[in-house]
Amino acid sequence: MSRARPPATAGTTAGTTGPAVSAADLVKTYRTGRRTPEVRALDGLTVDIPAGAVFGLLGPNGAGKSTTVRILTTLSRPDSGRAVVAGVDVTRRPDAVRRLVGLVSQRSSADPLATGRENLVLAGRVQGLQRADAVARARDLLERLDLTDAADRLVRTWSGGMSRRLDVAIGLVHRPSVLFLDEPTTGLDPDARSRMWAEIARLSGQEEVTVVLTTHHLEEADRLAHRLAVVDRGRLVVEGSPEELKRDLRGDTVHLELGSPDDARRALGLLAAVPGLRDLTADGALLRARADDGARVVPQVLAALDTGGLQAAAVSVARPTLDDVYRRHTGRAYAAAGTEVAA
Repeated sequence: MSRARPPATAGTTAGTTGPAVSAADLVKTYRTGRRTPEVRALDGLTVDIPAGAVFGLLGPNGAGKSTTVRILTTLSRPDSGRAVVAGVDVTRRPDAVRRLVGLVSQRSSADPLATGRENLVLAGRVQGLQRADAVARARDLLERLDLTDAADRLVRTWSGGMSRRLDVAIGLVHRPSVLFLDEPTTGLDPDARSRMWAEIARLSGQEEVTVVLTTHHLEEADRLAHRLAVVDRGRLVVEGSPEELKRDLRGDTVHLELGSPDDARRALGLLAAVPGLRDLTADGALLRARADDGARVVPQVLAALDTGGLQAAAVSVARPTLDDVYRRHTGRAYAAAGTEVAA
């Protein structure tokens, strides 16, 4: 699936030009108990999100992504800093912001004891639509998201993928300028995830809705985002399109599998002198390095290991990935980043 192209320049959102979303120096702390220190979920996060694009906030659980979304959708107030959505300050005019944004949070907002159609009509009425308009909007969204056949069944009988698409419909019922999707595909099977990806791409490409997507799935960010920001420990560490971020790394990634963690640590010393090899790191028995020309450097790598009496169980060369981007800018592998308190 190819990504829909965003507008060449930032578009107009709710009558304003410039970024659809702008946040500057956001700080947010949480208390976890009387005897435990505060957790700083956001530590000066600053980001501008262009109108009409899918913008990804990528980071492990606990990085600060969901806290950022909660602030930008007025569900939480920052300790300090400023945030503007569609030209409206989120702390000074929260009611106005709520009319401009849609939110699909990690927890479903649908009532499982109501039908899909009833959920959508109610959501429309809550957003101020007249009943006839809410009914028509519900019908349109059910058809668009391929939910018409199940529309009059109780939501508790729906599959996880169908329920997640209903959450998106609820977020879109009032035609928001900016749609926030907080981990929208968590727990979905591959087919449901693929359907969700297609809908997200369509929203940006055909309807020019600005989509802010938080995710900890590297493939999801790579496939969907026109631009993305890597968030780590409450700060934005790097921003750009997925291709830009990977291209900036230059060259290839060389992966080596050694016999044991001790062998991998010994290999670090042996390979440090190999010309053209850099950024050597070990994770258990796996060793990773960067090289301008991976295929050319592999014979030298194997020769260096041989001089130390080591052999690689497996060797591979790959183009840079977002995992490499994360490692480069945070100093650790994405999978090893862990889960912190307060997302």
